[in-house]
Amino acid sequence: MQTLHFILALFLLATLGGGILRALRGPTAADRMLAVQVFGTTAVATLLLLAQGAGSAALRDVALLFALLATVTAVAFVRRAWPEGKTERDSK
Repeated sequence: MQTLHFILALFLLATLGGGILRALRGPTAADRMLAVQVFGTTAVATLLLLAQGAGSAALRDVALLFALLATVTAVAFVRRAWPEGKTERDSK
C-alpha cells in the first residue's frame, strides 16, 4: 500500500505542470491566483499521501498548516486585487 501512496504523490507532483502553465499564461489575475491555489491544494494532498505512506503524523500537521496558509493567502489576494465595491466589469 505504501507504494501506491508514493506513486499517487508523484502523479500529483507531475500534474503541477498544468498549473505552472496557467500561472504563467493566465490572462487575468484571477486565473493566476487559481493556479497558485492548485499548487497549495496539490501540496496538501501530496503531504497527506506521504504521511499515510510513511506513517508520519508530523507530515499531517504540516499539510494542515499548508491548508491554512493557502486559505489566508487567497483571502489576502482577493482583498488586495478587488477593493470593496469594484468588480471586474467596472474596470473594462
